[in-house]
Amino acid sequence: MGWYDYFPPSRPREAKGGIKAQSKRGAFAESWWAKRWIAVLESFNIGARLDRGRSYARKGQVLSIAIDKGQITAQVQGSRPDPYDVTIKIKVLSAADWKKLAKRLSQQALFAAKLLSGEMPQDIEKEFTDLGLSLFPARLEDLETDCSCPDWSNPCKHIAAVYYLLGEEFNRDPFLIFKLRGMDRTEWVKLFGAAGAQAAKTRDQSLPTQAGTEKSLPPEPLAVEGFWEIGKLPDDLLGEVRVPPLSAALPKRLGNFPFWRGEERFLEALEPLYAETSSLGLEIFLSWR
Repeated sequence: MGWYDYFPPSRPREAKGGIKAQSKRGAFAESWWAKRWIAVLESFNIGARLDRGRSYARKGQVLSIAIDKGQITAQVQGSRPDPYDVTIKIKVLSAADWKKLAKRLSQQALFAAKLLSGEMPQDIEKEFTDLGLSLFPARLEDLETDCSCPDWSNPCKHIAAVYYLLGEEFNRDPFLIFKLRGMDRTEWVKLFGAAGAQAAKTRDQSLPTQAGTEKSLPPEPLAVEGFWEIGKLPDDLLGEVRVPPLSAALPKRLGNFPFWRGEERFLEALEPLYAETSSLGLEIFLSWR
């Protein structure tokens, strides 16, 4: 026990409709990038407040979380009637830094494929470091945290609870880490695409041109005759109609619902409904054929 544990523990008020951690025990993070985020919090040496923060996250004491560029705001229900206001700030990267990063990453197709499929490439931290940048906060001074609770420790258990839930959310969507650093998904895709197009143009200009190369022919004109006629549809137009072998395939591909508040896990609650409605849908379809 250290000096940071002397603040007397208190029992929080019950929170209704709060955000509950998906993990019931053990680690909050599964992916390597979420583990890196949690490791920053656990390196701050705030003692028993980490355990209390994990308990708050799993009990649903966090009422809301909003992620914006460079800032996270949240409300956490503690022992007092009014919830506490939590703010976590992190320094954003400049537009010039993001442009340099997009140019560098666009030269490696694997990075593009993994990021767009919802996975943070393992070596991406090195790409940041080589440009003198940092993807994750490396020390306490890289974060500015504040809570309206009376606990003088910073981070307190309320901040820790938000931090743990963020780790789970980063498992689902690694682009949120980019957003914290100042670049959301839509902006990144646009910037990354422009950098890739410029790189491809530069490569094409460097290739020697061959004399006599024929230009591509224009597409054939569209025939007007029969354009508006549907014609006879084939019997197998819809292909084989059957119950999907994998229930709730699309939600499973999309991942957990952002900051889920239910008592059950989102996918565990949804999968039986998919199985039931699939059978019912097949029955209705076959009866109409």
